[in-house]
Amino acid sequence: MSERREITLEIAGQDFTFTLTPQDVTKYFNAVTPNNKVAPSHNLLTTTAKPEHLAALRPHLANPMLTMKVAGAVLEEYAPDVEVTVKKPSPVLND
Repeated sequence: MSERREITLEIAGQDFTFTLTPQDVTKYFNAVTPNNKVAPSHNLLTTTAKPEHLAALRPHLANPMLTMKVAGAVLEEYAPDVEVTVKKPSPVLND
């Protein structure tokens, strides 16, 4: 996966493009706390949206549920498609 990735989502019939880097995602996760989830999502979307899409995006971000849904979709698409399997430890035999 490249460092920088463009992701386009269709929201209410309009396309919005976001450009994410590992630094953007790290900043988002570091800002999320149990009492602060919407603001980091809003910031992630407004700082990574193409400037020409920002004015049309802002009204959608007035709804916190839509903000969370869009941020979740962007982050899910950014994640690499890698299968991760947790290996169970082998039982230790006692003699």
